[in-house]
Amino acid sequence: MTSHFAVRLRDRVLSLLIALCAMCALSALSSPEAAAALRPEQLAIVINDAEPNSVAVGEYYRKRRNIPRANVVHVSIPGKPQRISLERFRLLKEEIDGKLGPQVQAVLMVWTAPYAVDCNSITGAYSLGFDASQCSKTCAAGTPSPYFNVKSKAPFTDHEVRLSMLLPTESVEQAKALIDRGVAAGFRTLPATAYYLATSEKARNSRAGFFPPQGKVAARRLTLKPMQADVLEGAQDIMIYQTGMAQVAKLETLKFMPGALADHLTSLGGDLLGTSQMSSLRWLEAGATASYGTVSEPCNHWQKFPNPAVLLRHYLSGDSAIEAYWKSVAWPAQGLFIGEPLAAPYRGRR
Repeated sequence: MTSHFAVRLRDRVLSLLIALCAMCALSALSSPEAAAALRPEQLAIVINDAEPNSVAVGEYYRKRRNIPRANVVHVSIPGKPQRISLERFRLLKEEIDGKLGPQVQAVLMVWTAPYAVDCNSITGAYSLGFDASQCSKTCAAGTPSPYFNVKSKAPFTDHEVRLSMLLPTESVEQAKALIDRGVAAGFRTLPATAYYLATSEKARNSRAGFFPPQGKVAARRLTLKPMQADVLEGAQDIMIYQTGMAQVAKLETLKFMPGALADHLTSLGGDLLGTSQMSSLRWLEAGATASYGTVSEPCNHWQKFPNPAVLLRHYLSGDSAIEAYWKSVAWPAQGLFIGEPLAAPYRGRR
């Protein structure tokens, strides 16, 4: 039997190797050229006809992103349940998958709830299959994702994984603004900063070892700024903001760039309509374009949260928000991906 010490040592060595590889890859970004991101014709959108906001936002998104009508799936989920049973989820997934062609590499669910299937997130369950073992002990190690830190540009074709993300619809006005930010990302590369905060909440600093060193990625006009602080206040150029706090203060003082990614390592950020900790919705309301949070108690395994080095590497290499975020989470069963999936501020040009 592998000892607890051996497991911790193995994980520490793995984390160092990932950080080193990601940083080496960043240093190679000496040219402004980047790979092409996920395309609109590769994305399907799922609209809940039982919710008027979903219908309105879904149609707005289809037009803004030129999603083919053949890629639009209509379902009915009355009552806006926050969590659904495995049986109900399986029927929903079968209904969605039965209407998708092989060209579809990713799926956007246009609603706020449901966002969980038992202890799994709905995005984790949809893309990788429901992980029952995680529910017997939510703090246990998760099942590794075959899409973690890969180079693939076709997740379903290459790995039989259809990426998924949730586009919240609590406010039609805010959802449209979020979509507009995603569309605006990538027209030109603007100076921006990636902020990484190691906080006084020590248990939530488990991924601080992956924070990049202070410096600049000149080809992407991006400044990297790791900090020892509980709060970021007044920053007006945020492209990435990653921290570890149960509640993140001063969001109202910040300005996020189009395509910005932001998340906090805490237990229940993905419980979007919960009240025990800060919901990941707050990031989108503050101006971020995509975020992530867990829907059940994950403990502080770094593998269950976006890895800062991996996320940065893939986003700067031209991936869309949905691709970069999915590639950055090693064990995503409990993790909910939310936002505008096609945002790609560093996309390659065709």
